Amino acid sequence: MSDSLELSGKCFLVAGAATRRSVAFHIGKRLQAAGAQVVWTVHSEARREELGARIEGEILVCDVEDETSVSALGAALHERSVRLNGFVHSIAFANYEGAPKPFHATTRSDFLQAVDVSCFSFIALANALAPTLEPGSSAVTISISSTQMAASGYGFMAPAKAALDSAVTFLAKSFSGAQVRFNSVKAGLLKTNSSAGIPGYLESYLFAEACTLRGKGVETFEVADTALFLLSPRSSGINAQGIVVDAGMGVNYFDEHVVERATRSEE
Repeated sequence: MSDSLELSGKCFLVAGAATRRSVAFHIGKRLQAAGAQVVWTVHSEARREELGARIEGEILVCDVEDETSVSALGAALHERSVRLNGFVHSIAFANYEGAPKPFHATTRSDFLQAVDVSCFSFIALANALAPTLEPGSSAVTISISSTQMAASGYGFMAPAKAALDSAVTFLAKSFSGAQVRFNSVKAGLLKTNSSAGIPGYLESYLFAEACTLRGKGVETFEVADTALFLLSPRSSGINAQGIVVDAGMGVNYFDEHVVERATRSEE
């Protein structure tokens, strides 16, 4: 791969790789293909063992629900004099176990856990990694294309992602003196293992795919490539932003073919 993004020789931390289908996995592999060094972090020892044979580079364990674990990650990198040119946060979780329930019946524990893992972990990582970030570094998180759509199956995860979108802005301001940029990739519906756990996701994905301007859903590598651009010096003027990658889905809900399928009489 050519180094048109000027990533060769740089070092990035990629948090959240789970399987070969995950966004973080694609981002890390594409960074390595561009000549960058990648430090991976995963949720558990079991995940490290699973991914160890599939990826190159150091794999560290960091449980973002454990403040001690996050702090230890930052301290370990700082003690080893690791200098990062940026980091990727691709971490989210919502407890969808049990029968589907209306949004107002969301439990406090489920809601707070979703915000903790999906949003606050980005803030916590930024704080822990701050001493290792070079001036001009870039941090990228993975959000969703819209938090204004009340998708019943997605439920309480949408407010957690809305909090994440807001955190991007505040982190960009907070780190402005250190010259570190913060942005998000707001991805449309993807085929990932984590998405499979969302109630009714297959039907939602097929509808979203039909609504794209090209009639084809967003690919994970397309989200990864956008993240690489935001990590690179080529995007130096972009800060505190969310880049939507949805293949035009958000402007095409009234496509004539979609409307026809929704309104035609059943035979």
